[in-house]
Formats: sequence, structure tokens, C-alpha cells
Amino acid sequence: MDQSLYITAFVTLFVVIDPVGLAPIFIALTPGMDSAQRRRIGFRALVIAAVLLTMFGLAGEAILSGIGISISAFRIAGGLLLFLTALDMLFERRTERREGQGHADPADHDPSVFPLAMPLLAGPGALATMILLIGQQPGWGHLVLVHLVMLAVLGIAMLLFHLATPLARALGRTGTMVVTRLLGMLLAALSVQFVIDGLKGSGLV
Repeated sequence: MDQSLYITAFVTLFVVIDPVGLAPIFIALTPGMDSAQRRRIGFRALVIAAVLLTMFGLAGEAILSGIGISISAFRIAGGLLLFLTALDMLFERRTERREGQGHADPADHDPSVFPLAMPLLAGPGALATMILLIGQQPGWGHLVLVHLVMLAVLGIAMLLFHLATPLARALGRTGTMVVTRLLGMLLAALSVQFVIDGLKGSGLV
């Protein structure tokens, strides 16, 4: 077992899902709620996100094959998508957009389903990342380990949701911006690696 592969998978999913950046957004989505209510909403959102990510992890490549898209082509497209996400993080557009979603009236939407589970936790970047990670290596063992990594990242998100109030207070807006930009740099490098792997798989490099 190549441990570096799963360390990379963990880092990629952690950066894309960004549990640290979601903590203050979670507070904005649950105004005036007590700890028990926030726990219920957070748990429900994470279960829904885990189901969506698992579906794409298990069936994503089959869907791609069915419509005639190679995994190499998807690696390149996914890498470009993740690079755009990294640019958003570096220039703070991602935080501004999430905060705009977080100010939605909670009476109109169940925040555990929208926007918390989708698109904040299981967004296009995370769904694409699951397909890319599963496609890196054949075999059920690899598939199970990638899903365990995904569940570990969501588990960290749940922990941070529990700690959202003190965490948001401790980091402040400046701290959140610093963390987001550091993660954006890391995601940019990882996304370029996905593109390189896709080019190699297609035989172009």
C-alpha cells in the first residue's frame, strides 16, 4: 500500500472541502440556535454529503465511461476545476461567495441540505475529486481506503462544527483569510499535478 497516495488524497479532500473555512459559515447558517440544534443540523448535513460523495466515488467513473469520457480527460478537467477553486481561495472570492450563501434566510431552506451539504460540503470540486482519487488505482482496497479518507475529512468537519463558535472567535476574519490562502496555494499545486497525471495517462506527455 502506497501511504503517500492516501496522504495526498486526505490533503486534497481536506483542502477542497475546507472544514476550517466552513466553521464560521456554519455559524452564519445557524443563527440563534443552541448547541444541540447545531449538532443535529451539522450531523444531517455531513450524512447527506457523505452519501453524495460516496455515490460519485462508486459510480462516477462508470457514468463517465457511459458518456464516452476517459478518466485521463476527466483528470485534466478536474485539475483545471480545482485550479479555479484555488484561485478563488487565493483571491478571497470563495469566502465571499460562501458568506453570501450563508446569509440565506433559514426559514426558506433547511441549511443542512442547502447550502451546507450541497454545495458547501459536497460541491463540484469535492465530487470531481472523489472520481479523480478513485481513478488513480484499480481495486476494491483502494476504493475503500479513499472512502475512509473522505469520511475522516467529514469527521474533522463535524468536530469543527462542534467547535465552530470558539473557533470563529479565535481565528477572526483575518485568521480565516490566512488559512484559506495557505490552503489555496496547496490546492493549486495539487490541481496542476492532476493535470500532469491526466496528460501522462492520455499519452500526450
